[in-house]
Amino acid sequence: MVAWQPAYIGLGSNLSDPAAQVQQGLLRLADLPRTLRVAVSRLYGSRPLGPVAQPDFVNAVAAVLTQLTPIELLRALRAQEVQAGRSAVHDHWGPRVLDLDLLVFGREQCAGAELVLPHPGVVERNFVLYPLADIAPDLEVPGYGLVRELLARVCADGVWPL
Repeated sequence: MVAWQPAYIGLGSNLSDPAAQVQQGLLRLADLPRTLRVAVSRLYGSRPLGPVAQPDFVNAVAAVLTQLTPIELLRALRAQEVQAGRSAVHDHWGPRVLDLDLLVFGREQCAGAELVLPHPGVVERNFVLYPLADIAPDLEVPGYGLVRELLARVCADGVWPL
């Protein structure tokens, strides 16, 4: 029997009714095999990163327990993005119908071609840390520290609760 592992998933959208897309993405997490959704943050609005002019985002974070491996979970999340209408080819900083990021997976740390854990943006992105702190302020992000401590290092500019 494979042990259950905690994982945290960031959700974001800025196209086609973003709040509804994020809510639908949260519901879709229930469709993941051998995975249980156990907590969900409130929704946040955020300004987009990068050079592409685009609408504001809606973001959230979900906690799950899973028996999938990190790479299996990542691939299942990518498949859900495509089901939601995200193009397989997209701008790194561009708009998106649904973005699902595997932020933290247990105590895993890796830096592979397909998967980096913890997600490299988790420690600096307020639109990730605010919703993550809603559901797991005492979570240790492997190699970086507690979520509440990381949150204290970022400013609230460009992110707001919805």
